[in-house]
Amino acid sequence: MTRSIAGGVWPTMVTPFTNDDHLDLNALEAMVEWYLARGVDGLFAVCQSSEMFFLTLPERVALAKAVVDFVGGRAEVVASGHISDSLDAQVAEVQRIADTGVDAVVLVTNRFALEGEDDDAWIATLERFLARIPDSIRLGFYECPYPYKRLLTPRLMAWCAATGRFIFLKDTSCDTDQMREKLAVAGGIRLYNANAATLLESLEAGAAGYSGVMGNFHPQLYGWLCRHWREQPEVARRLQAFLGLASVIESRAYPVSAKYALQLEGLPLTLATRTRALSDLIYAFRREVEQLRALTAEVEAWLGETVS
Repeated sequence: MTRSIAGGVWPTMVTPFTNDDHLDLNALEAMVEWYLARGVDGLFAVCQSSEMFFLTLPERVALAKAVVDFVGGRAEVVASGHISDSLDAQVAEVQRIADTGVDAVVLVTNRFALEGEDDDAWIATLERFLARIPDSIRLGFYECPYPYKRLLTPRLMAWCAATGRFIFLKDTSCDTDQMREKLAVAGGIRLYNANAATLLESLEAGAAGYSGVMGNFHPQLYGWLCRHWREQPEVARRLQAFLGLASVIESRAYPVSAKYALQLEGLPLTLATRTRALSDLIYAFRREVEQLRALTAEVEAWLGETVS
């Protein structure tokens, strides 16, 4: 059943809300066009960046369906929304998200065992879950940090690969050695690094690409790195240094900061979120986002001159 999925850049999409706290599908359509115009290879809708733990199931379904419709086959789409505790509710969530037409449903690794439980408990729960999910539904994993981070061990990675059910892993270990261990037993599972600072190292180790927060700021730079690191190693090394340092913007009132960055790009979305106050994006943070945008333009110009 396993089918490969595109390598490259998969932004973790933020969710646009209207000022009266509804999903803003008009802004979402503009966002999709913005991502695609910057050469992304896929979109990760309904994830933690999307504030999925603060969306109802109908909202999660509507969000995934809208992204699939707006993309219209021009790129692949994966979505999570797998947030419940009970197995019955998880099965229902996955089926609803799969019915939207996404290319894979991404499971949250911390949903299959309590914090502190071992790999055997995790496998036992996942076996019961998989027995209730049709083989036709392609699956992935996301090592979501909330409510606690559960990283796949090499043993779990090998077990999941042996099932033939999984094609995608968003890795949040931020540790290239751990990624190498997973990649050694990954089989048909493609690993996407969420961490900007270790991206080039992970690509050299065999990672398929990048799926992280900074795809909401300058996905085109990540696309360049994923596509050209082999033939332009010195340029890639210098670009990596910029991307790693630039990624500290993640600590600046995200996801409000990402929405501000998208506003600067001319997109018609509000700064409204359900996870933090708009006042968290203080004046200095706004200036940092503006300065990052200006530097991104300079780096793009430098890449054009370097490669021409």
